[in-house]
Formats: sequence, structure tokens, C-alpha cells
Amino acid sequence: MKKIILAAALAVSGLALPAHASDKIDEATQAKITEQLTAQGYEVRKIDSEDGMIEVYALKDGKKFELYLNEALEIVKSKEES
Repeated sequence: MKKIILAAALAVSGLALPAHASDKIDEATQAKITEQLTAQGYEVRKIDSEDGMIEVYALKDGKKFELYLNEALEIVKSKEES
């Protein structure tokens, strides 16, 4: 019973973070990605994280793209959505 109470107390205090919390992309990195991709002609719509990579949803030349960036913020994979 004490373990349950302790776990609940940690969760409420914010010390027990969900496993995916480390996947959050901070605002400074998001701003850098947006600036970089805008310079390449993309209109960034959403920045997320998936499978350890940064996933960016963007438009360019009227087409939708899913871009995957590595830790160095380099595009390593690009998918055009229909």
C-alpha cells in the first residue's frame, strides 16, 4: 500500500514522468528546425518525435511532406503524402 501511495505522490508532484516525455522537442530546437526548413522552402506545420527521430509535417510547392531528421537536424528521410 505504501508503494502505491508513494507512486501516486511522485506522479502528482511531477517527478514520475511518462516514458515518452524525453521524446519532447524543446522550443529552441523547434525554432531552429522551422528556420532551417523555411530557408529550404518548406512551410512547417507540425514537429513531433517518432522512433527516436524528429518528424516534421510540412508543405512545399503545394505538396505535403513528412520529413525525418536526425539529432544533427539533417533530413534523413522524406515522404511525400498524397
